[in-house]
Amino acid sequence: MDEAAPTYAFLAELFASYGLMPRGGFHPTPEDGVPGDPVTLILVGNAGPDMWNAFSQMPFNLPNALDHWSKCAIDAVATATGGTAIYPFGGPPFLPFQRWAAKAEPVAPSPLGILMHPEYGLWHAYRGALAYSTAIDLPPRDERPIPCDTCEDKPCLTACPVDAFGSDGYDVPRCTEYLEANPKGDCMGWGCRARRHCPVGTEYGYISKQAAFHMQAFLRAQS
Repeated sequence: MDEAAPTYAFLAELFASYGLMPRGGFHPTPEDGVPGDPVTLILVGNAGPDMWNAFSQMPFNLPNALDHWSKCAIDAVATATGGTAIYPFGGPPFLPFQRWAAKAEPVAPSPLGILMHPEYGLWHAYRGALAYSTAIDLPPRDERPIPCDTCEDKPCLTACPVDAFGSDGYDVPRCTEYLEANPKGDCMGWGCRARRHCPVGTEYGYISKQAAFHMQAFLRAQS
């Protein structure tokens, strides 16, 4: 990694053309388990349909196309700014991205298991991270509370057509069987019904083609 490092705002500008964004960061300690012991780690991800609008313009016809595209985009920014790109895919072993995300932003597991963000709700993801050997000034950590903590009705837990979410966690086989039996249902066409019933961050909800892409990828991963 180069000694010079970009500003956080400059990284935001570079990632915007890909529909991505820096998602907070922190200065790791050895206990965080970040490869290479960098001085600064910045998470990279998306919220809403912006990433899809960029990704869907590319002629990717490969398995794991979104991972390939994410790697191309984040590698390009890493090269341009003297950083090292790190990814949540490509394992096992897999790096602790959810733990890093919780250190960088106010996120925590929702009742569905997906990380809840106070603004984006469940409509976001982490696509990678950039590590730098120098200290980058980071914006103050967002300290907003997690909406799930004060959500009394929890409509996400009652919206699933086959009650795949319960006290024992997420019943993946039950969910998968339903999706395979209902390929033209609203879960496949618009995304998980339980996820869509969360009232937080609805303005960032995925468009139909984006949601269908992720659901099809989910089914392939279970086969």
